[in-house]
Amino acid sequence: MNETSGEFRLDDPPQDGITTVEFGNSIYNLLVSSWDCTIRLYDIKTNLLRATYKNNSSVLDCCYFETSHAASADTNGCVKVYDINTSQETQLGIHEQPVKCVEFSADTKCLVSGSWDQNVKLWDPRAPNEVTCVQQTDKVYTMTISNEKLVVGTAGRRVLIWDLRNMNNAVQKRESSLKYQTRCIRAFPNGQGYVVSSIEGRVAVEYFDPLPEIQKKKYAFKCHRVKEDGTEKIYPVNAISFHPTHNTFATGGSDGLVNVWDGFNKKRLCQFHRFPTSISSLCFNADGTMLAISSSYMMEEGDKHESPPDAIYMRPVTDQETKPK
Repeated sequence: MNETSGEFRLDDPPQDGITTVEFGNSIYNLLVSSWDCTIRLYDIKTNLLRATYKNNSSVLDCCYFETSHAASADTNGCVKVYDINTSQETQLGIHEQPVKCVEFSADTKCLVSGSWDQNVKLWDPRAPNEVTCVQQTDKVYTMTISNEKLVVGTAGRRVLIWDLRNMNNAVQKRESSLKYQTRCIRAFPNGQGYVVSSIEGRVAVEYFDPLPEIQKKKYAFKCHRVKEDGTEKIYPVNAISFHPTHNTFATGGSDGLVNVWDGFNKKRLCQFHRFPTSISSLCFNADGTMLAISSSYMMEEGDKHESPPDAIYMRPVTDQETKPK
């Protein structure tokens, strides 16, 4: 435990690469997906593993929906839902290739999955197999939902913005302002825009409104770069999570560092200590008092005989660390 911050590690972590950590409406329930073919549910207040859902293949993403349900996306192309109260599992449907991301839209009550088969599918969790399928420009790498908007980041540095109420045509088609492969996209809680990160230690702040005076506000900045022996090492920015009330956001990189940013005022608010290995996922809880941090080697340097064990850290955060100055 970090005595100054109250930070602690969760017991019974996944046994292989951690892909997603996500809080639900409860500030204490944390959902975790992993390459070890599990979805795990933790009670962070008591540091207990409440449930483990076994899968037939590695799980690349997970999300909560409607308080007591979870969804998962796996390498077999399956989209599944779980009733947390009854432990009942239902397969909603399938993609032709691994499913990289799954999100829930509270506005439209649909689950959205994005796959390396270049398709996004919309599912009604109450009526399995009812689906809308929309082809994207390339493999789907990352997605985020902002009210009725769906933002999809694909290979080839493309960003497509859709209206979930009418998926006939993309509302906007953009090229990422970052020069290298997109790693993560997350939307501002206030609905104004989104933040995108790349493998090349950069983050861009983007706005939905196409008006030229609004687009002038967008910018990009360097981060997760470490000088060692006079050489600057550049690391992928793997994870982004927004504080639910302050519109600030945390980034996690393969340098093992977590930074908190004020995107509107272009300032870094704080940097936490270095974690043992790459940060693969981040998530603030619903009241913004806790940040879940997954430290999990992401094979950046190939298969190693020894790498730090996969771990999930819970870090209490304060307004001083997360509120705009």
